[in-house]
Amino acid sequence: MKDRYLDFVNSPFGTSIARSLGLPRPEALRRLRAGETEFGGMAAIGAGPSPALFDDLLAVLSGIGMTGIAHDSASGWLAVASRQGAMSGRFEARATDSSPANRVQALIFDATGIVESSELHALYAFFHDALRSLARSGRIVVLGRPPGALSDPRAATAQRALEGLTRSLGKEARNGSTANLLRVSPQASIEGALRFFLSPRSAYVSGQAVHLEGAAPSPAKWAAQLAGKRALVTGAARGIGASIAAVLAAHGAIVTGLDVAAARDALDQTMLGIEDASPSNGAHTALYADIASPEAPAELAAALAASGGIDIVVHNAGITRDKTIARMSAEMWDSVIDINLLAQERMDEALLAQNVIGAGGRIVAVSSISGIAGNRGQTNYATSKAGVIGRVQSMAPILHERGITINAVAPGFIETQMTARMPFGVREAGRRLNSMGQGGLPVDVAETVAWLASPGSAGVTGQVVRVCGQSLVGA
Repeated sequence: MKDRYLDFVNSPFGTSIARSLGLPRPEALRRLRAGETEFGGMAAIGAGPSPALFDDLLAVLSGIGMTGIAHDSASGWLAVASRQGAMSGRFEARATDSSPANRVQALIFDATGIVESSELHALYAFFHDALRSLARSGRIVVLGRPPGALSDPRAATAQRALEGLTRSLGKEARNGSTANLLRVSPQASIEGALRFFLSPRSAYVSGQAVHLEGAAPSPAKWAAQLAGKRALVTGAARGIGASIAAVLAAHGAIVTGLDVAAARDALDQTMLGIEDASPSNGAHTALYADIASPEAPAELAAALAASGGIDIVVHNAGITRDKTIARMSAEMWDSVIDINLLAQERMDEALLAQNVIGAGGRIVAVSSISGIAGNRGQTNYATSKAGVIGRVQSMAPILHERGITINAVAPGFIETQMTARMPFGVREAGRRLNSMGQGGLPVDVAETVAWLASPGSAGVTGQVVRVCGQSLVGA
């Protein structure tokens, strides 16, 4: 469904009206479009004492065609750039009325060396100088260490403080900009995560803290980072599931879309559209099954094993049966738990028992912010989606032993057929109560799934990434 208010206030006439009346004007987010450059421009670099990631960060920026320019706090950046033969320079604060061409596209702060709270002042100095120089739809990335892995309480305290700063920056930056925190363990790879969080692909992901653990291989081509990977997407006929299937295919994956027989026509159209858009990937296929039926998991596992196994499993299928719990029937409760949660457990058990998912495999489950914050009239749905989060967190160490990662995305308000049926007031509240002031699109969820499914995300597991525009619900 179209967001008419967003379209209006970003039209020439609507912009004038919004300014004169003092109406909020959400930014039209920059998402990646065919033929557009994904990266470019300048990134202002700041740092606390003893930054550990300058070499890795410079390598990533050089690889994506961005130039890092050093703030006064990043005293060692120019020396690193000179040693590596990279273009660089010094950051100069831009006036608030400077032209878009003079603004920086990203603000990146290396806080890995901060070991006590007094050293947090370096963050103030950098963002105080630099925040107003950030371009529209800009990106803020803070690099830190996982507090739980630090033995010194002072260091852990200072590193935990970074989360509050990052979330607040996401709410202050405005103009479609995002702010995210990467907690980087020693020896962890940062390229995959940085490429995602600096890209327009992460347009609706903000206020997140992601833990990176261990090395991750770089794909031969980042533009086709899933080339040759076989992916299964449940609930692929429409909406978010259809977008996930399409985006995985666009990244090079060979996709099997799964849905119930009643959605056959819609699923066929989705898979035909994917085949037309990416004919060289391989044979994209459609499967029809009720994932909640007792026999479905074993039959599905056998079919996938016979076709060569699977590398990526995306648990997107889900239903809602909304009522307050006092008015909810047992069937409404049981059906939601069965499809949204139990079916995922049974399916993965069957796939793992038959070794259908091998080392390097990725499991991504679609949860919801309802599973984090709860929602009136959705006790069944929120229970199932919270269960998905619990399952991801508890299964991560078990699957790690097999070289498989498992993560979840938690969408907020996403513009789909389901949200279009919401009452007007509820729909508008869902759209506006986030830092972006608008709903997300299915492609926002799909791009986040694709990032978690990529080889470059081998160090990300057991985590939940909200795709909600930094929603105020559950924040």
